[in-house]
Amino acid sequence: MAESGKWRDGVAIVRAPTIDAQVHAPDGAGRATAFDFAGTGAERTWIGRVSVRPGANTGPHHHGRHEVLVYVISGRSEIRWGDSLEFAAEIGAGDLTYFSPYVPHQERNLSDSEPVEFLVVRSDSEKIAIPLVAAIVEHPELVA
Repeated sequence: MAESGKWRDGVAIVRAPTIDAQVHAPDGAGRATAFDFAGTGAERTWIGRVSVRPGANTGPHHHGRHEVLVYVISGRSEIRWGDSLEFAAEIGAGDLTYFSPYVPHQERNLSDSEPVEFLVVRSDSEKIAIPLVAAIVEHPELVA
């Protein structure tokens, strides 16, 4: 017979209004941490939501040793990557993008009127985001 309550705290739920309030706060950075595991009972993964405002981009950066997965919840984005952001692909709702560790990249919102919303999973809960200064190519190679 199962031990009563054994798994009571084995599942955590973050409700949409909580995330929405963080992501769209007037003074916010367009990011909300759903699970950082620094105090929620786990050890490694960071899971959160990122919103890129209309016409904005994240700027060139990388996440060090982290592996990063981006799932597009809504909107359309151009993902650019490489030392000079010389590669590009358009992604939209339902698309998944994986970044290997140390890959320089940038997310850009293609809409002038709607935000692009991402679910982001990182392989570590450290907040590694290293901004880069890069000579960005004007016409990147489009990758399917």
